[in-house]
Amino acid sequence: MLKRVKEALRKEEIHKEKNLQNRQKTYKEQEQESRETKLQSSISNENKGFALLAKMGYKAGQGLGKDGAGRVEPIPLNIKSDRGGIGMEEVKKRKAEEKLECYRQKVRVQQQAEKQSLEDYRVRMRTEREERQTEGDLRRSQRVCEQLDSKKGITVPREDWYWPDLKTESNDDDDDDDDSAEEEDDEQLQLSSLEKLHILTSYLRGEHLYCIWCGTTYNNEEDLHSNCPGDTAADHD
Repeated sequence: MLKRVKEALRKEEIHKEKNLQNRQKTYKEQEQESRETKLQSSISNENKGFALLAKMGYKAGQGLGKDGAGRVEPIPLNIKSDRGGIGMEEVKKRKAEEKLECYRQKVRVQQQAEKQSLEDYRVRMRTEREERQTEGDLRRSQRVCEQLDSKKGITVPREDWYWPDLKTESNDDDDDDDDSAEEEDDEQLQLSSLEKLHILTSYLRGEHLYCIWCGTTYNNEEDLHSNCPGDTAADHD
């Protein structure tokens, strides 16, 4: 049985080889074999181009050029497998580079926008925090101003907004008084909280020798200027 199997396998291999030899090669296979054969063989003396070079002193195996420093081997052959025209690869490469650069530009713009948005958010949050701090310092200054003025026997603040939630009542129906009151209200509305805080703290320091950020009433101006860091909240950080 073993001999029969071996004999059958051998006959099958011989049959495959005969079929492969007898099979008619396709046009592409024949073209490729012919091309490889010609590329592997050197140009013979019967070639017209070689004969012209030989007349000018060229010898087989010598480099091209006057000094023989040029190309020795023929220019390699690149077979195109697609239907694109000459230079199509360069066009595809250029388009791919342009597409990549466009993508990179979009990424840079997006990153810049995100960075700017984050910076705007930080600025906005810092501004809101400073405004809240200013409003708090202003209310505290108004309460302190009312207390210190009351201790000195001052019953009416220098300005209405020097004290917290002070409402003035007037029984005078004169139009001129009403106009002047409206003008004063307009002036107060034009002052920002930061401006009011600066004016009020200056009044407390000058009139009462008091600093709201130190929380101390000083003995005299020399004591105030010597021991108080400054007249703003930033000076006390």
